[in-house]
Amino acid sequence: MKFDLHCHTKEGSIDSKVSVERYVELLKAKGFDGFMISDHNSYKGCRAWDHIRHRPEYKDFVVIRGVEYDTKDAGHILVIMPDNLYLPILNVRGMTLKRLLKIVHRFGGILGPAHPFGVKSSSAMYFKKMNMELIERFDFIETFNTCESDRSNELAKQLAEKYDLPTFGGSDAHEERYVGMAETVFHDVITCNNDLIHAVKARHPIYAGGFVRETTVKAKRKEHWTGVWGFKIYNRGLAKLISPYRKYHHMKLPFRS
Repeated sequence: MKFDLHCHTKEGSIDSKVSVERYVELLKAKGFDGFMISDHNSYKGCRAWDHIRHRPEYKDFVVIRGVEYDTKDAGHILVIMPDNLYLPILNVRGMTLKRLLKIVHRFGGILGPAHPFGVKSSSAMYFKKMNMELIERFDFIETFNTCESDRSNELAKQLAEKYDLPTFGGSDAHEERYVGMAETVFHDVITCNNDLIHAVKARHPIYAGGFVRETTVKAKRKEHWTGVWGFKIYNRGLAKLISPYRKYHHMKLPFRS
């Protein structure tokens, strides 16, 4: 089965122009069996899908509900929780990777770094405070991201090989023209989050690949030092501002990390 495992929806990401319904239309036309919603710190796109998923035309199409979480010390991390479990704390950016790992694994989920060698402001391997000992606790690594360079993807693949971790491929699409430019192929039958989690944990064969898009003006701005530091200041500042809200949801969890 073929999936695009990194997609940003109009319903859950302010910078996305593609609705959940449109993703289904585009990916079905390209021969995909499903995709993963991975909005930043938000389940809004997932809830939008929940409202329409029972329509007859969507019967044979699978949508995985995920989140791309903004950590304090390791950039963007893709998180997939068991079916029908939306943890409110995953809507609040700024946790450390160590805490995120403990929470996600405690509730039966899986996680791995998105574009680990990608944009320096949001990729795990470019964070000075990234605890390298935690890499082996990841469940997978995104080794192909349409938005990143061939070199970035190759380094991610080497990282996955070094730690013997499953590989994911995703378009990281925010616009229609990039939807489906990356793929993750499973030999297992994947019908829901639980199936995908099982396939990853069981280390069943997974293929990740696709096509790298052209370098855009937006991408160049992100790589410039002003873009890198501008995003870091924004991300850390916002995370600090909403820290009381994050602590509140952390205290409501049935355990403490």
